[in-house]
Amino acid sequence: MTKIIFQTVDQTRYDIDARDGTTAMENAVRNDVPGIEAECGGACACATCHVYVDEAFRDVVGEPEPMEEDMLDFAYEPQPNSRLSCQIKIRPELDGLVLYVPERQG
Repeated sequence: MTKIIFQTVDQTRYDIDARDGTTAMENAVRNDVPGIEAECGGACACATCHVYVDEAFRDVVGEPEPMEEDMLDFAYEPQPNSRLSCQIKIRPELDGLVLYVPERQG
């Protein structure tokens, strides 16, 4: 298990033990993290699972693929550290990953 943390705008932290091979979005939905709507169910066809990746993990998480970049255009206030949580695959190198949930989804 890999520990990931979602932090909401009101500073509430959701510490999650995530199974490797799942996505950050799947774990957020499974653990009722508010603000992660995931309307498309992880198909990279919306931007309702948008998160901001903590700067310490940006290189480890990596950059979005072109399809994800296109969807991020629809996200609320996208930043250079924006990602869709459905595209972040959990793996041991991400242990301690902090993902910030935006004020609202696009």
